[in-house]
Amino acid sequence: MVIITKTKIIDFYITEPKAKDVLLKWYYEVLLSDWQDFHAIKQVFNSVDSVGNDRFVFNVGGNKYRIVAMIHFNKRTIYLRFVGTHKQYDLIDCKNI
Repeated sequence: MVIITKTKIIDFYITEPKAKDVLLKWYYEVLLSDWQDFHAIKQVFNSVDSVGNDRFVFNVGGNKYRIVAMIHFNKRTIYLRFVGTHKQYDLIDCKNI
């Protein structure tokens, strides 16, 4: 899959260094994936949820961090919309971010 943009991950782990390893693990695993649909994502990341409007929420780092991604399966492209803590995630509207 193509991920746009890694900068959101880097910006977050600069302020939250403990997240670096788990976020980079997620990033490289996704980069090597070739998902055709939500079912394919669930086979790799059991803790992912589809929230509508092409948005998917990944729980990473034992549910300490959240990634909201907009995924276009036909283009094999993932747009990172949000990377943050669970607490920060609770403050956003993930369907419209």
